[in-house]
Amino acid sequence: MSKIKIKTHSGSKKRFNLTKSGKVKRARAYKNHILNKKNTKRKRRLRSGTYADVTNEVAIKKMIPYK
Repeated sequence: MSKIKIKTHSGSKKRFNLTKSGKVKRARAYKNHILNKKNTKRKRRLRSGTYADVTNEVAIKKMIPYK
């Protein structure tokens, strides 16, 4: 019996990365458009990445099985 390959979710592979410790890295939301209304401090904070919440980690890892 050969092992069945799982398809990677295309949107997830672009949005998430795994760290060596197994956490899920993600970018922050709300930095796509209407940037002239948001103040500089807020936009600068949005630049930095963060980790996905532990409650969503299992679902995300299923979508990116080979990363």
